[in-house]
Amino acid sequence: MDEALLRSLTPGVLGVLVRRGADFAAAEDAVQEALVEALRGWPADQPRDPKGWLVTVAWRKFLDATRADAARRRREDVVEAEVAPGPAAGVDDTLQLYFLCAHPSLTPSSAVALTLRAVGGLTTRQIAQAYLVPEATMAQRISRAKRTVSGVRLDQPGDVATVLRVLYLVFNEGYSGDVDLAAEAIRLTRQLAAAIDHPEVAGLLALMLLHHARRAARTTADGSLVPLAEQDRSRWDTALIAEGVAILQRALSRDRLGEFQAQAAIAALHADAQDAAETDWVQIVEWYDELVRLTGSPVVRLNRAVAVGEADGPRAGLAALAELDTSLPRYTAVSAYLHERDGDLPAAAKLYAEAARKASSLAEADHLTRQAARLNTHQS
Repeated sequence: MDEALLRSLTPGVLGVLVRRGADFAAAEDAVQEALVEALRGWPADQPRDPKGWLVTVAWRKFLDATRADAARRRREDVVEAEVAPGPAAGVDDTLQLYFLCAHPSLTPSSAVALTLRAVGGLTTRQIAQAYLVPEATMAQRISRAKRTVSGVRLDQPGDVATVLRVLYLVFNEGYSGDVDLAAEAIRLTRQLAAAIDHPEVAGLLALMLLHHARRAARTTADGSLVPLAEQDRSRWDTALIAEGVAILQRALSRDRLGEFQAQAAIAALHADAQDAAETDWVQIVEWYDELVRLTGSPVVRLNRAVAVGEADGPRAGLAALAELDTSLPRYTAVSAYLHERDGDLPAAAKLYAEAARKASSLAEADHLTRQAARLNTHQS
């Protein structure tokens, strides 16, 4: 099938839906779904009127999504209108709900979305904003997760590893959007650590505390990102750092290393340095080697390339980076940083600008754009 034909038809189909009254984001989602159906069905039976077929299918997809969204909103309005229940027993079953939402039949990303909606109290709109996707798309994702668990027994909750993954992702999502869930994620992880004697639970708690300790220094007053090396370390919470390090040391002493403990060890090494120049990058590379062994994650390998660039020089970091897939998130930003460290400012400026266009948040895009402008000004 000629995919170029599909690409050429897409703008026209999108325009038809918008003229019919669909908002642009919903029209985009509907057209994308129609394109998926075309890719599946057209190789065997391409229609005589490709554009007309796409318009018909996309409009049907839009109407289906609109009706589903309207029905969901009506259900939410009914729930909000209900009279509040009377006093309840002071039992916090939130953690148990996390286990239920982290059912083994769900992917981690679906589990997080369902948990944020069902347990975290966020609206579908807020979750969509956190994930940078249209509200209708997130509503469909959550609905699919609900349908998945509706046919299974909820007396078979997710295992601890899945719950840990969900808690960590919720902790990370907690820094964005209208609702701050980071502190709640820490509270629940404390509960889990008190209930389960497991070094990885302790490792996750330590990791959260060590990251949370730096939160006040991560952004400026206007919301701009501050890189780790440039943060005012006097604003770091030393009590949280001390608690996180103590928890980590006890976990590591059990000699049952897991990925959260290894990540926490890296965070602890950053926290231990009085300034960026004192950071023990050699040890950090060694911990990243452990993480690669434990997870095989391409993202871990990307972060390792940065550490190698700090420990052994930017050329070594670029060599490590060259072994990775260029489509990885933040690959271009890392490449820009290492090129700047290597003194190739023109290449670094171009890469920073390219990375800004690929950024997943406005704050990150703004930071990368500023980096490109700084280098361009320096060269002029």
